[in-house]
Amino acid sequence: MGGIGAITEWKDIPMELLLRIVSLVDDQTVIFVSGVGTILVIGYGLVFRFSSWSREITLFLVVRTVNEAEIFFRCKNSMNNLVLSLAPKLRNLQTLVLRQDKPQLLDNAIETIANCCHDLQDLDLSKSFKLSDHSLYALAHGCPNLVKLNISGCSAFSDTALVYLASSCRKIKYLNLCGCVKAASDKALKAIGHNCNQLKSLNLGWCEQVGDAGVECLAYGCPDLRALDLCGCVLITDDSVVALANNCLHLRSLGLYYCQNITDKAMYSLAYSRVKNKREMLKSTKNRYEEEGLMNLKRQPVHGPHSPSCSGAHRAASAFSHPAH
Repeated sequence: MGGIGAITEWKDIPMELLLRIVSLVDDQTVIFVSGVGTILVIGYGLVFRFSSWSREITLFLVVRTVNEAEIFFRCKNSMNNLVLSLAPKLRNLQTLVLRQDKPQLLDNAIETIANCCHDLQDLDLSKSFKLSDHSLYALAHGCPNLVKLNISGCSAFSDTALVYLASSCRKIKYLNLCGCVKAASDKALKAIGHNCNQLKSLNLGWCEQVGDAGVECLAYGCPDLRALDLCGCVLITDDSVVALANNCLHLRSLGLYYCQNITDKAMYSLAYSRVKNKREMLKSTKNRYEEEGLMNLKRQPVHGPHSPSCSGAHRAASAFSHPAH
């Protein structure tokens, strides 16, 4: 260690040394880089400490095996440079969570990830306001195995880029588009419904461009959907909910806050779908009724002279929001 010199910032630690440590540890080791001035590598008595680590960076690297790791970054000011430095050295990375106190990530960091980490399955880019469509195009080309993607709050992305991503990353099962007002459109949902047939969870909260056409395509194309958040999607009507009730029989959670065009018709369709699903489950000896059907409905009553009646909807909803045991 004598030849390393003073370590005062993250960039002062040679990447070769970090990778050497990773190669030595067992499959249960957790590498923790804290913001209080130390790095700890703990595993069967193996402990490495480096003093004077930058207090502005928090990094969690969970190593299952040398080729399968999860890495979590938190930085106050240096995240983009940190990603640019580490991504080329961690080519077998499968999970990457980039949590930021303030938006720092730029397109060049995401392009580096896409160019180097082709096995990436789980990526969290939430609140990355500075990213543009170039990032989604890069991910579409470099990370076709994505299963979970969180781009909530990335308001600069367009629906054209999201359509392209959906056509390339067809293994996606969990997608968070909350607040992606420009990207989450009916055009994008049609592409998701057509290409991402394994989708299980989708968050479309506050995506005001989403309408019935998009949700209906989603319902027809993604029959295994389990959770869907449509809170704040003010354009959708009963047609969206009816399509979901008829086609997504595994749906367990549905968010409809501030969807003022939803009436009793939609609620009754959900209730009927649960009854129908119960009958189907009872016919099968492989499944239990309690394991299927809508269990969580989030809907806030909308009051006013032109708002739909909610009393009947609440009575219908009680059939599945408070199931008998």
